[in-house]
Amino acid sequence: MLFFSQFQTPFWFSSCFSRTIILFVFVVMCCHDDIEAALVLPNNETIPAIYVFGDSIVDPGNNNNLLTIAKGNFLPYGRDFKGGPTGRFSNGKVPSDLIVEEFGVKDLLPAYLDPKVELQDLLTGVSFASGAAGFDPLSAESANVITMSGQLDLFKECIKKIKAAVGEERTATIVSKAIYIVCTGSNDVSNTYFLLPSRRSHYDINGYSDFVAGYASQFLKDLYGLGARRIGLLGLPPIGCVPSQRTLGGGKNRDCYEAENQLASAYNAKLSGLIDDLKTVFTLPGTKLIFLDIYYPLLSLIQNPGKYGFEVATVGCCGTGLIEASIFCNPTSIPLSCPDASKYVFWDGYHPSEKAYKILTSTIINMHLKEFF
Repeated sequence: MLFFSQFQTPFWFSSCFSRTIILFVFVVMCCHDDIEAALVLPNNETIPAIYVFGDSIVDPGNNNNLLTIAKGNFLPYGRDFKGGPTGRFSNGKVPSDLIVEEFGVKDLLPAYLDPKVELQDLLTGVSFASGAAGFDPLSAESANVITMSGQLDLFKECIKKIKAAVGEERTATIVSKAIYIVCTGSNDVSNTYFLLPSRRSHYDINGYSDFVAGYASQFLKDLYGLGARRIGLLGLPPIGCVPSQRTLGGGKNRDCYEAENQLASAYNAKLSGLIDDLKTVFTLPGTKLIFLDIYYPLLSLIQNPGKYGFEVATVGCCGTGLIEASIFCNPTSIPLSCPDASKYVFWDGYHPSEKAYKILTSTIINMHLKEFF
C-alpha cells in the first residue's frame, strides 16, 4: 500500500550532472488549496526516465490481470481520473504519476504489465509496483502479487527490451541517469506482521524491523547492480492512523492504532540507518541513496486537515470510509461514497486521495530533492 508502502506514496530525483549548478523553483500554493511544484533545470538538462517499484501507492495497474483481491480497476476507483478506473488505488492520480508530471517527463507513469505499453513508455519510465507487495516476501506471496524480487526481474526484462531497441550505449545512459523510487513496507506492518502469526511468533517489533531491513538492503544492492545511481527509498507512513487501521485496532473511539505506528517508526529507523550504511559502501561518483520521510508529512495532514483544505481525516471517501479498500471498495460502495474526494485526506480505508497525494508529493520534493545533487 500506502505510502508514501504505498508513500502506499511518496520520491524524487534527477540524473547526475557533475559540476552543474541546479536551480529549483517550487511553486507550492495555488487556488483551491491544491499544491503543485514546478522544477526548473538550467542548461536544458532533462531527466530521461523514472522507474518505480513498490506497492499499491505507486501501482498503476500491474495487478489487473493477477488472481488477487489487491485490485483497483473498477469503480469507484478512478472516478476522477481521465479514462476511469485503470488499477490505480485512488480516485485519481497516484504519486508515481505526479512525479513524472512535475519533472516534465510525461503526464502519467504506466504499469509495465499494461498490454498497451510501447517502447517509448519503457524509454521514459514505467512502474513495476504491485499492490499488497512488501519487502517481506510473505506480504506479496500471501496476496498472490508480485514480490519485490519479481519486480526486479521485470526491470531486467525491461532493460533487455530497451537494449534491443536502442543499443547498449544509450540504454546505459538512460539507466544510469534515471530516477528510481522505491515505495513499499506498509503491507509488511498491517497485513503481514499484525495479521499473520508466523511472523509475530518469531519476531518482536525490533526483530521484525531488522528482518525486513535485510530484504530492503538486498533489494537496493541488486537495483544498484543493474545500473541505478539515483535511488530514493520512501519510508512508512503512520499506518496506524489510516481509516481501516483505526477501525481494526483503534478501539471504540477509532484512535490511531499505536502498535502499528510503533512498528512503522522502528521500520523507518532501520531503513534510514540502512541508507547511511550503504552510502559507506557505494562510494562511486554520482551515486545517491536517499531516505524519503513520509511519516510526519502525512501525520500533519491527518492531525491538521483544515490547514490543508480538508474537512475529513479519519474516514475515507469510499463507502462508509471505515474499512473499505481494494475489492471492498467496489460499485456497491458508490451510493455511500462522498461526493467530493478533495475534502478527504483518504480516498478509501487505506489510500490517500489524489489531493492528499499532490500535497505529499510536493512536500517530499521540497524536503529531499537537493540531496540528489
